[in-house]
Amino acid sequence: MTMGTADAEVGQLSLPQELVLMLLNEESGYFRQVRGWNLNCAMVGAGLAELSLIGRIDTDMDSLQLLDSTPTGHAALDPILEAIVADPDQHNAQYWVEVLAPRADTSIDVALERLAEMDILQHHEGEFWTLTHSAWQSDQPGEGGVVTAAGFVRSRITRVIFEDEIPDPRDAILISLLNTCDVLRFIFQLEPKDEERVEFVANLDLLGRSISDAVSLNLTSPLVRQSALTRSIPKVSLTRLLFNPHARTGNIPALFASLAEEYGPVFQLAPPFQEPTIFLAGLEANRWAQRESRRFLTSTKYLNELEEEYGAHGILPSLDSSDHFRMRKAMQPGLSRARLESQIEDLYRLMRAHIAEWNVGDVMPAKTMSRLMTNAQISPVLASVDSQDIIEDLIAYKERALNTRVAKLMPKFLLRTPAIRQRAKSIEQMLERVQRAHTPALRVDAPRDIVDDLLSLHANDPQLLPESSLKFALSAPLLASMYLGDTLGFAFYAMASQPDLYKRIQAEAEAIFANGDPDAEVFQGPEIDVTRRFVMECLRMYPVVPGSLRNVMNSCVVGNYELPLSARVLIVQTAAHYMSDVFPDPHTFDIDRYLPGREENRTLGYAPFGLGTHTRLGNRWVELQMAVNLLMVAYYFDLDVRPSNAKLRISPFPSLTISNKVKFHIARQRHDIPSVDASNASAPAVGCPVLH
Repeated sequence: MTMGTADAEVGQLSLPQELVLMLLNEESGYFRQVRGWNLNCAMVGAGLAELSLIGRIDTDMDSLQLLDSTPTGHAALDPILEAIVADPDQHNAQYWVEVLAPRADTSIDVALERLAEMDILQHHEGEFWTLTHSAWQSDQPGEGGVVTAAGFVRSRITRVIFEDEIPDPRDAILISLLNTCDVLRFIFQLEPKDEERVEFVANLDLLGRSISDAVSLNLTSPLVRQSALTRSIPKVSLTRLLFNPHARTGNIPALFASLAEEYGPVFQLAPPFQEPTIFLAGLEANRWAQRESRRFLTSTKYLNELEEEYGAHGILPSLDSSDHFRMRKAMQPGLSRARLESQIEDLYRLMRAHIAEWNVGDVMPAKTMSRLMTNAQISPVLASVDSQDIIEDLIAYKERALNTRVAKLMPKFLLRTPAIRQRAKSIEQMLERVQRAHTPALRVDAPRDIVDDLLSLHANDPQLLPESSLKFALSAPLLASMYLGDTLGFAFYAMASQPDLYKRIQAEAEAIFANGDPDAEVFQGPEIDVTRRFVMECLRMYPVVPGSLRNVMNSCVVGNYELPLSARVLIVQTAAHYMSDVFPDPHTFDIDRYLPGREENRTLGYAPFGLGTHTRLGNRWVELQMAVNLLMVAYYFDLDVRPSNAKLRISPFPSLTISNKVKFHIARQRHDIPSVDASNASAPAVGCPVLH
């Protein structure tokens, strides 16, 4: 077999790579296997089988012998070979499967990365994977010339199982491993006679039998795997929490970093009148959340009441498994950096129209200023409407719903006060505007927005996005102004309170805007190196969503602590941002952390957008819009903080926001702002009417 896009180093796929391809479920974007231990054992078995097929080892039912210690050059196989070479004693295959299984995550990562490099798999945000359709040239009989890589593997197995083709050892071993993992019935529709054929093939090859037996034994009765369910989860007293200095400043990531350093990666807290919550914090917890949380935790339960409040069913944050993946795939293009880059001129125009209203001497509350400035851009670009007059009502209602229905920090009756009921009416106003702006006539030649994507999804898959969920789904893009605006509020504070950094950002702004508006490519280049690293450090120090609530749907173990069924879990992924073993001197604002040679963000300790399947969509969009906003404000204005000695104040619930007690003062205007037609700034540039 030869490959159209493969390199000469790999003449054919290895068994671990073929196993990954067959285990991948494109509907869910992940493996068909549920238990990580099963998958790890199977991957080690595939690696041992490949080493045997290429003559490095020999194995039978009772022993495994080293034949050739020469490295293979294959990143998934050489660690297995090195372990065998380093052990002078002789062991059987079962022993090596069990000993190596805990380290098999690396083999899985290597297989996935290599398949992505070969353009066989595509990686998606949130640790999802799908098959590409790259063509391979097959020299196997009956293949018809061009197939996909996955199709090639599947067709071989199909011929062996359903057409009684005599299998070669590689196919027999792969079928044996897939049968041991009990996934063939999910890949193929097997009749009783087909199951008999599978059992026959699985027992044909001595190597396949010995490895499958070893894997099977390890799935049910591991030799050396210790029971991890022996440690009690430490309990943090409410007094200890309340008297922590970071609790008083509202710095939630720093608070949980200090608790994790004292109690370990797993601890629990039982607030008065609430169910206990288990907290996961630190680098070890982040690694587990990235790889394993999808199998054991669900976001559905804790969001039930929020869905009820909006009359919705199956909103994106509450979805799990294949529905979550399908929804993400539908929404990802509309929240991508590429979509924003395509409208960069509109972003400049909208930004200028808003800041043209600023005057030297103005003093503006930090949170309000940042949210309104962000919404002036977000609403037209994401939803093709102007919502400046109602955005504060939309946000106030959402925050109250989160505090009462999700965080349960307030009694529910506070969501039914006359003032909040009045604010709730803004949702209907918003829906009316969005619908009016998305009639077929108005969408002709208009740039596509996220509302177009959502309406298309509803029309094509009304079960995935039912009409009852449109109220929430269509308001969510506008509420991005809350989170992005708060992130920018912290960034403006960091810039205005650090004059040296402010000057460096202004120098970059002067250079890129000197000859007119820059192309979008500039924001990926060295021209904004300081601004880019400044944004990264702001996201580290001031992550507006510091953690993610979940419930345990399958009991599991994290760091030798058992998480019981139905337990409420808060993954505080940003606690690692304030841990000195991940970020030295973590309370110091230091943009040099991200220079080559340090690159402290190159671990799962850097997680401003979450981890795993629920990594927030649009993070590349956020980084671009933050850079544009910071550079344009720096180009046109000098800001300072009022009062001049004001310390940063953080409001921690329902997400981290900069307090309105912090204010920004327009000290000087550096350049004239070109006149912008206000009606043009928020409408025709993005193909929509201005609605009031």
